[in-house]
Amino acid sequence: MTDIKRNLGNKIDKLLGLFPAVIILGVRQGGKTTLAKRVRPEWNYFDLEKGSDYDRVTGDFDFFFKENPSRAIIDEAQISPALFRELRGVIDSCPGKKNRFLLTGSSSFGLLKNVSESLAGRVAIVELGTLKMNEYYQRDLPPFYRIFRSGLSRETTDYLKGLKSGIPHGDIMAFFHGGGYPEPALSGDEEFFSFWMENYFQTYVERDIRKLFPKLNMVNYRKLIMMLSSLTGTIVNRSELGRSLDTSEVTVKEYLDIAEGSFIWRNVLSYEKSVSKSIVKMPKGIFRDPGLLHYLARIDTMDKLQASPFVGADFESFVMEELIKGLQALNVTGWNYSYYRTRNGAEVDLILEGPFGILPVEIKYGLRTDKKKLISLEKFIKDNNIPFGVVINNSEKVELISEKIIQVPAGLI
Repeated sequence: MTDIKRNLGNKIDKLLGLFPAVIILGVRQGGKTTLAKRVRPEWNYFDLEKGSDYDRVTGDFDFFFKENPSRAIIDEAQISPALFRELRGVIDSCPGKKNRFLLTGSSSFGLLKNVSESLAGRVAIVELGTLKMNEYYQRDLPPFYRIFRSGLSRETTDYLKGLKSGIPHGDIMAFFHGGGYPEPALSGDEEFFSFWMENYFQTYVERDIRKLFPKLNMVNYRKLIMMLSSLTGTIVNRSELGRSLDTSEVTVKEYLDIAEGSFIWRNVLSYEKSVSKSIVKMPKGIFRDPGLLHYLARIDTMDKLQASPFVGADFESFVMEELIKGLQALNVTGWNYSYYRTRNGAEVDLILEGPFGILPVEIKYGLRTDKKKLISLEKFIKDNNIPFGVVINNSEKVELISEKIIQVPAGLI
């Protein structure tokens, strides 16, 4: 796993040259430690989940930082809230000095609060997901993402039409099925994959979440995560989930926030700048790793995946997460993602917005996309005066399928 090149490596290296500290946030077993050691292999490493390292770091902060004033990797930093208060003084004692500390965290709850209270302006935060498809197949970040480095225009479609040599369809489907948790994905062993996922999910609920939220109803929380495996890519009705779990809508919202804060689930907000007055404002959600999703849904073969009534929604979630991971790897700031739906049923799966402009994206599982299914996308492009939109599907080549809609195969993103 140490040989896997991650898209975020260069970005983290650059940020360390700009800030005294960088924090890598992400799901457990997603590769944060490996990436940190790859970016700064010569630095001292401390794991706060290891008793001796925890005592060494937190037992006497003054002594620890005297011995390690810089060049230190601190893993699972969220375990010690006091660490962030101490880091503020250490960083401020040498103003202007960069490239000192690299921290990781596998939950965003207390960690982000501690950062905002103690280290605002002193650290950069990056989010690392499980492997992106190009990382798994050890390819560079696809050239598709170059379009976000400048303003989107009609000329951008000419560039896109020149893209070729994407990841083959069979490889896309294999990764879509198995996901990107590095250890099971790279093992190539189906039996190990199942055992690993079973142990991972049990540990996630029984250890990680229980430690963070000891009063949480773990039975209900586990049921909710299982239920979400059939709700990915949809607008989640919290009141219906509450009735199914015999609990309140407020509690369901808390569960969803916990799932998002532990990087299992992603809430996607509604597009706020729509010209339509009938916009649906409820968020929709996606499972962040398709391998864990399919394990929980008991889709353990490609045949079951192809036959699943949820395969279209699963594929939509998969592509959305791939696109978000790709943008996170760029040195582009001030961008966000959302979705668009009206009460009349018009919908665009994903809206990417930033200094590059607005890119509406429709995601289809099939090889070909009927123009009749793109009416909502075309109307969104027209109403918002956008140069073009994108359809991502399982086709084999980039091509214009209408005046302002370009088809991009999933293997190119």
